[in-house]
Amino acid sequence: MSIFTGAGVALITPMNADGSVNYEKMREIIEFQIKNQTDAIIICGTTGEASTLSHEEHIECIRFCCEVAGKRIPVIAGTGSNCTATAVYLSQEAEKAGADGLLLVTPYYNKCTQNGLKSHFTQVADSVNIPILLYNIPGRTGVKIAPETVVALCRDAKNIIGVKDATGDISEVANVLALAKKEGVEVDLYSGNDDQIVPVVSLGGKGVISVLSNILPQQTHEMVAAFLAGDTKKSMDMQLSYFDLIGALFCEVNPIPVKKAMNLMGMEVGSLRAPLTEMEEKNAARLADEMKKAGII
Repeated sequence: MSIFTGAGVALITPMNADGSVNYEKMREIIEFQIKNQTDAIIICGTTGEASTLSHEEHIECIRFCCEVAGKRIPVIAGTGSNCTATAVYLSQEAEKAGADGLLLVTPYYNKCTQNGLKSHFTQVADSVNIPILLYNIPGRTGVKIAPETVVALCRDAKNIIGVKDATGDISEVANVLALAKKEGVEVDLYSGNDDQIVPVVSLGGKGVISVLSNILPQQTHEMVAAFLAGDTKKSMDMQLSYFDLIGALFCEVNPIPVKKAMNLMGMEVGSLRAPLTEMEEKNAARLADEMKKAGII
């Protein structure tokens, strides 16, 4: 059973002026997301600056998000690590906190083999009872989960049910889903790239885990919903109409631009944790221009 179908937001983590997590602002943006039909909240992922959160902050963000969401929509907690023991610990704590599912990034820096990936993910899966999505983002981690590995894990692990594909390679997506179909294995696949939502869903993907949804939750939801309802033209037109905006949202490393965008909208989500820095002036001007064209500001 899928954790969700549609557009899940890869939620930012709002910060106070002193760099601490702003939980009251987090409450506001969670309510904003739910009001605007986001299909799931992904907390403490890449966009949430999880790599700069302490373990205590990480767990508290998950707990707080689950509490505020109150089972109105699913909450998926990012609990991956390059250390298997740490991933197990964070995953168990997320389950205790009430998360509906987990998102596990490939172990970064270590660059383990495909057998290493199978062992790592299986150990985490065996430690919890909630469903798990793998997170394939080789541009950040230095290692790719091969299609054969994705399918094998979804077949053999009791609660690994799918993957967020942020390879940026639509042929990779097709390879995973074709192999899954051939072997009779169910794989829930979500786009990890906002510029590929429609292509991924057209191949049988369940939706997107989206950065764009931070600023356009209703529209991103509608893009997926329209396609699944058979209105492929509407969905395609929406994908293409936001193409330049999406480009601006990724003209610097995520989540620098999306936090800037939210601040331009008056959401006051604060700054970023080092080593991330504020957006360069020329890129910020480009982002503001695209937001104006889209009628956001």
